[in-house]
Amino acid sequence: MSEARYFAVYNRDRPGVADLRAVHRDAHLAFMKSLGPVAKLGGPLMADDGETRMGGMYVVEAESLEAARALATRDPYVQAGLFEVAFVNEWRWQTRNV
Repeated sequence: MSEARYFAVYNRDRPGVADLRAVHRDAHLAFMKSLGPVAKLGGPLMADDGETRMGGMYVVEAESLEAARALATRDPYVQAGLFEVAFVNEWRWQTRNV
Protein backbone atom coordinates (compact mmCIF):
# COMPACT_ATOMS: atom_id res chain seq x y z
CA MET A 1 0.00 0.00 0.00
CA SER A 2 1.44 3.39 -0.98
CA GLU A 3 1.49 6.37 1.32
CA ALA A 4 -1.21 8.99 0.77
CA ARG A 5 -0.14 12.01 -1.29
CA TYR A 6 -1.41 15.44 -0.40
CA PHE A 7 -1.45 18.61 -2.49
CA ALA A 8 -1.90 22.23 -1.42
CA VAL A 9 -4.07 24.32 -3.72
CA TYR A 10 -3.40 28.04 -3.22
CA ASN A 11 -5.42 30.77 -4.93
CA ARG A 12 -5.24 34.55 -4.49
CA ASP A 13 -7.82 36.87 -6.05
CA ARG A 14 -7.15 39.42 -8.74
CA PRO A 15 -7.80 42.97 -7.48
CA GLY A 16 -11.38 44.19 -7.70
CA VAL A 17 -13.17 40.84 -8.09
CA ALA A 18 -15.39 40.90 -4.99
CA ASP A 19 -18.55 41.00 -7.14
CA LEU A 20 -17.31 38.12 -9.31
CA ARG A 21 -16.51 36.15 -6.14
CA ALA A 22 -20.05 36.73 -4.84
CA VAL A 23 -21.64 35.60 -8.12
CA HIS A 24 -19.78 32.27 -8.08
CA ARG A 25 -19.67 31.62 -4.33
CA ASP A 26 -22.55 29.10 -4.17
CA ALA A 27 -21.09 27.09 -7.08
CA HIS A 28 -17.66 27.17 -5.44
CA LEU A 29 -19.06 25.94 -2.12
CA ALA A 30 -20.94 23.14 -3.91
CA PHE A 31 -17.70 22.16 -5.67
CA MET A 32 -15.80 22.05 -2.37
CA LYS A 33 -18.55 19.96 -0.77
CA SER A 34 -18.50 17.57 -3.76
CA LEU A 35 -14.87 16.72 -2.97
CA GLY A 36 -15.97 14.89 0.17
CA PRO A 37 -13.12 13.17 2.02
CA VAL A 38 -10.65 14.02 -0.76
CA ALA A 39 -10.49 17.56 0.69
CA LYS A 40 -8.59 17.32 3.97
CA LEU A 41 -8.73 20.96 5.09
CA GLY A 42 -9.25 24.38 3.62
CA GLY A 43 -10.76 27.79 3.83
CA PRO A 44 -10.56 31.38 2.69
CA LEU A 45 -7.51 33.60 2.83
CA MET A 46 -8.38 36.81 4.63
CA ALA A 47 -7.13 40.36 4.07
CA ASP A 48 -5.51 42.31 6.90
CA ASP A 49 -8.92 43.66 7.97
CA GLY A 50 -9.97 40.13 8.95
CA GLU A 51 -13.21 40.49 7.00
CA THR A 52 -12.39 40.60 3.30
CA ARG A 53 -11.88 37.29 1.49
CA MET A 54 -8.91 37.47 -0.86
CA GLY A 55 -8.50 33.89 -2.05
CA GLY A 56 -8.38 30.42 -0.58
CA MET A 57 -6.23 27.45 0.27
CA TYR A 58 -7.12 23.80 0.59
CA VAL A 59 -5.36 20.45 0.78
CA VAL A 60 -6.52 17.44 -1.23
CA GLU A 61 -5.47 13.83 -1.44
CA ALA A 62 -4.71 12.74 -5.00
CA GLU A 63 -2.76 10.10 -6.91
CA SER A 64 -0.49 12.61 -8.63
CA LEU A 65 0.29 16.28 -9.12
CA GLU A 66 -1.47 16.14 -12.47
CA ALA A 67 -4.63 14.71 -10.86
CA ALA A 68 -4.59 17.41 -8.17
CA ARG A 69 -4.16 20.15 -10.79
CA ALA A 70 -7.01 18.71 -12.85
CA LEU A 71 -9.23 18.70 -9.77
CA ALA A 72 -8.34 22.33 -8.97
CA THR A 73 -9.32 23.49 -12.47
CA ARG A 74 -12.89 22.29 -11.84
CA ASP A 75 -13.40 25.00 -9.20
CA PRO A 76 -15.97 27.53 -10.48
CA TYR A 77 -13.76 30.35 -9.15
CA VAL A 78 -10.91 29.14 -11.37
CA GLN A 79 -13.23 28.79 -14.35
CA ALA A 80 -14.52 32.35 -13.78
CA GLY A 81 -10.97 33.77 -13.85
CA LEU A 82 -11.07 35.02 -10.26
CA PHE A 83 -7.42 34.41 -9.38
CA GLU A 84 -4.19 36.28 -10.15
CA VAL A 85 -2.12 33.62 -8.39
CA ALA A 86 -3.06 29.94 -8.53
CA PHE A 87 -0.80 26.99 -7.92
CA VAL A 88 -0.86 23.39 -6.78
CA ASN A 89 2.13 21.80 -5.08
CA GLU A 90 2.69 18.52 -3.31
CA TRP A 91 2.54 18.98 0.45
CA ARG A 92 4.01 16.62 3.02
CA TRP A 93 1.93 16.30 6.15
CA GLN A 94 4.57 15.77 8.82
CA THR A 95 3.24 17.48 11.93
CA ARG A 96 0.15 15.94 13.47
CA ASN A 97 -1.09 17.56 16.64
CA VAL A 98 -4.47 15.86 16.81
